[in-house]
Amino acid sequence: MRSVLVAALLAAHFSVALAQPVPRDVPIRIEERQLRPAGIELGRAEAESGSAEIMLPGQVAVPPQQLRVVAAPAAGMIEALFVAPDERVREGQTVARIRSTELVEAQRLFLQAVTAAGLAQESLRRDEQLFRERVIAERRLLVTRAESQAAAAALDERQQMLTLLGMHPADVEELRTTRRISPTLSIAAPMAGVVLDRGAVPGERVAQAAPLMTIAELRPLWVNLQVPITRANALAPNARVLLPAQGAEGFILRVGRSADAATQSVIAVAEVHAGAEALRPGQAVTAAVQLTANGAGAQWRVPAGAVIRHRERSWIFVRTPDGFLARPVTVLNETAQFTSIRAELRAGEQLAVRGILALLAILAEADGG
Repeated sequence: MRSVLVAALLAAHFSVALAQPVPRDVPIRIEERQLRPAGIELGRAEAESGSAEIMLPGQVAVPPQQLRVVAAPAAGMIEALFVAPDERVREGQTVARIRSTELVEAQRLFLQAVTAAGLAQESLRRDEQLFRERVIAERRLLVTRAESQAAAAALDERQQMLTLLGMHPADVEELRTTRRISPTLSIAAPMAGVVLDRGAVPGERVAQAAPLMTIAELRPLWVNLQVPITRANALAPNARVLLPAQGAEGFILRVGRSADAATQSVIAVAEVHAGAEALRPGQAVTAAVQLTANGAGAQWRVPAGAVIRHRERSWIFVRTPDGFLARPVTVLNETAQFTSIRAELRAGEQLAVRGILALLAILAEADGG
């Protein structure tokens, strides 16, 4: 009943200064004697020095440029795996061996191309000699030269195929020299790091490009922080990030520009260097993001009831001789008792801390909402 009476009182006695476009600060006219019936109480903002913190949940991830997937270069059977999950490996270290009929066939075709290219080169040398002695026509020399070039291109193609199948160039040259075909292929680690997982077991038949394991360099690491969309504007690149439980420290790398439709949150990526060894990919953590008092306005602490949401923005109501000014602010942190904000305020200014729903109704009317 009291809320109905308050609404009626406001509708009858409050006048709002309307403007065509809503200004940055929206003036609300109200007389002193009308504050008590509306349940409006006043308080003061306290200046905050130093920095505020936002506690945010996050998950540890490996930067994509520090991940390598070791895949089967050819279809075949895994003969052996030489490393286990969580084991550190060196770049070039043999991590697996595979037995492949595809590899055998590719080597056979390569040796066949070596023979064909050699015969074509020999025919070209013979026809060049015969042409100089005027024994054959130039047309025959041109045909032989074209055949030699085609054979050389076919050999290059077969050599490239062996490289794609994972053979080292030195092994290809050894095959060319010894002409001994090997049915097995050793797979080397493409980078130094830690084996995160294995996707196959010895004795398993795999297709070409099937993932065998993932190798990652675990320093630095990323922490993907889930930030409510209302707090996203309070974060800035290079802001300090602390993970108290793990003793790790980093900085904000970037703040996402797209929001998750289900959770209405954005992802802020923090890069962690100090203490990264205490983190594990996939680990859930809680991070404290420190915010310095920069940007538009200084940093203030106000009672929790002094801030209200309207039109996807946070507002406070600053007392003026004629009533109040509805002023948009940036919320930095919230607790049950206080809210840290960034706003343009002066020391000693009063603002509404209770009964602000009545003022919100007037703000909505002024804003056309």
